[in-house]
Amino acid sequence: MALTSQSPGAAGFAGDTHANGGRRILKIAPTSFFADYGCHVRILEETRALMRSGQQVAICTYHTGRDLPGLDVRRAMNTPWQRTVQVGSNLHKLYYDALLTLKSAQAARQFRPDVIHAHLHEGALIGYPLSRVLGVPLLFDFQGSLTSEMVDHGFLSRRSLLYRPLRRLERVIDFMADRILTSSRNATDLLVQEFGYPERRIVTLTDSVDTEFFIPAGRFVPEVLEQRRRSLGIPEGRSIVVYLGLLAGYQGTGLLLEAAARLIAEGRPVHFLIMGFPGEDDYRRQAEQMGLAGHTTFTGRILYEEAPLHLALGDIAVSPKLSETEGNGKLLNYMAVGLPTVALNTPVANELLGPHGEYASSPDAEGLAAALARILDDGPLRAARGSQLRQRAAEQFSWDAAGQRLLMVYDEIAAERSPSRPR
Repeated sequence: MALTSQSPGAAGFAGDTHANGGRRILKIAPTSFFADYGCHVRILEETRALMRSGQQVAICTYHTGRDLPGLDVRRAMNTPWQRTVQVGSNLHKLYYDALLTLKSAQAARQFRPDVIHAHLHEGALIGYPLSRVLGVPLLFDFQGSLTSEMVDHGFLSRRSLLYRPLRRLERVIDFMADRILTSSRNATDLLVQEFGYPERRIVTLTDSVDTEFFIPAGRFVPEVLEQRRRSLGIPEGRSIVVYLGLLAGYQGTGLLLEAAARLIAEGRPVHFLIMGFPGEDDYRRQAEQMGLAGHTTFTGRILYEEAPLHLALGDIAVSPKLSETEGNGKLLNYMAVGLPTVALNTPVANELLGPHGEYASSPDAEGLAAALARILDDGPLRAARGSQLRQRAAEQFSWDAAGQRLLMVYDEIAAERSPSRPR
């Protein structure tokens, strides 16, 4: 399946929004869209689902990132001194967000949106004044707690003097939105319990997956899979454990290497295909120091278009993510490919995998290695879990169904505003 969508193009937005029954939706994405991971996939798939239903979507984002065909992406001004993709919390994002604010204001004036759909807290902060000036509703697509993410990324300490002021700022931003969209029930509970946000103004729209794009290994030509396995240098006769996502401490990358060392020390014929960025060179060196060089392959960034093929090489998938406040969309990709999946026992993992996931009994290398061993040693269990997860993904996590629910949310927040709102 090609990663393209049919779009009217930028020139097609000049007419009346409702001439074809659609809406004009301005997405504000304070990130280096598209960067083949996490919230980028949610932004992309939401946009594609909306466009398939006849909506017009423009995406304002940083100047860095990868362009995809068929999307109306409007990038902030270039900064020649800093051209890297920005992942997580860092100081460069301060001026990136300032430039994105200017671009969003320009796009709002030209595009004349009916709804502003903001991603992340920075996007909601940028979108709030625009929504008030234009008199249109603001939807905040919440990906997790801002301050908790800063702590997870090592950018902020809970003992820091800045922690409480930033926590208060986070709560202020939350209350700017007409509605908050969360990707999990866990995130909804966090907003209600920790920030006092009214539950009636929260809509839980779980991450979803395209099950005609992420397909099981049996639907690939065997020779294609074999050629890709050989090109990656994976020896024959080994069970392959796949990971695809960001590489970072809060993602559990170091924990995964420790679990791998335990399994290999036990003599199991297993190989770990670790796909993602940033810091892949650092983790590769760490693996070498642990004696894992012959049992690990680090690919670096994998294009989203190539993700299904690479996942289909696996016998088992793993997600040792430690953060309990962020989403975990990679699990859905694993499920759609029909991979038995091992994860830490977090609320988000339970929400997505349900009773068919294999959970570590403890959030450490020993617990993770034991969960992997249970699946590695039981072929019938592997087959059953993979089939059950594929079925669960197809029945419960469709992007088209999510897109229709999103349209209902737009209708709800638009109806709460005056029909004579300024244009």
